[in-house]
Amino acid sequence: MIVHHSQFPVSVQRQLLDALRLGQVPPRFLYDGDRQTQKWLAVHRAHSPSRIDAGVQSIYEQAFDASLGQAAGESACLVGLGCGGGQKDTRYLAKLKSIYSTIDYVPCDVSQAMTRVAREAAAAELPLERIHPFVCDLANAPDLGQALDGIVSPETKRVFTFFGMIPNLEPAVILPRLAALLREGDRLLLSANLAPGDNYRNGVETVLPQYDNTETRAWLLSFLEGMGVSPAAGQLRFGIEEVDGLLRIVANFKFLNTVRLRVADESVEFAAGRSLRLFYSYRHTEQTLAKRLAKHGLAVADSEIDASAEEGVFRVEWV
Repeated sequence: MIVHHSQFPVSVQRQLLDALRLGQVPPRFLYDGDRQTQKWLAVHRAHSPSRIDAGVQSIYEQAFDASLGQAAGESACLVGLGCGGGQKDTRYLAKLKSIYSTIDYVPCDVSQAMTRVAREAAAAELPLERIHPFVCDLANAPDLGQALDGIVSPETKRVFTFFGMIPNLEPAVILPRLAALLREGDRLLLSANLAPGDNYRNGVETVLPQYDNTETRAWLLSFLEGMGVSPAAGQLRFGIEEVDGLLRIVANFKFLNTVRLRVADESVEFAAGRSLRLFYSYRHTEQTLAKRLAKHGLAVADSEIDASAEEGVFRVEWV
């Protein structure tokens, strides 16, 4: 397992402290550690459309199949950016094996525990020596391309997946990072949660209840419990906010009493009545996603949208 310097303890602690003082929890901390990983996997098993909806599962299969005709060769590397548990990547690996004689896999995630889960899943398709777990915070790794070149030869064809990540990262941060990472001949498949219907806000309001459930609450509150905060110390509330023309679902924890959070040797105080943003998830339309990608030299070459119009898989090219 390779650990990027963005994941060194001092950097991680500083990032958390700076964010808490702004009243925010960086998304990466919701997935970090064995406890958070297991809580998130429980949410994924219970509520992820790709796990419980055959129609959504099929759009990934269709996207995988469509991408196979784009290139072939002797060797390739699948890089799972934000690999999670690796289930989708493993299904893709099974198909990539049909057109490449040699496949490597780099499961890349902010959580060491998650990369281990992905490694175990991919072992059903690849020998372990072809799997290279990489622990990295994508939002804080401007040298990501160089780091990947140190894992797999720059001459190897690269196929990137970016599933489930667009909603939980700031577009102005992650999209230029993706654009800088891609080079001629690379392929990228990404997924996005969509707002169904013709009215953007109405569509986001339609899916809002999907986030307020027992498993998601347990996952989000477990972060606070890990910081020594009882769930009874406040109220977790879900809502919708607009940021730079995009709508996102947010979960805020409003403190009922004054609480002091400690990170290493420093602390952050939350007075009674103050809120801490635990979670956000951007919802796109096909149009808003294409527009944001285009700002960074990326274009949608192909797409698969499920029947509910709540999730899409997009083949993206660097232009």
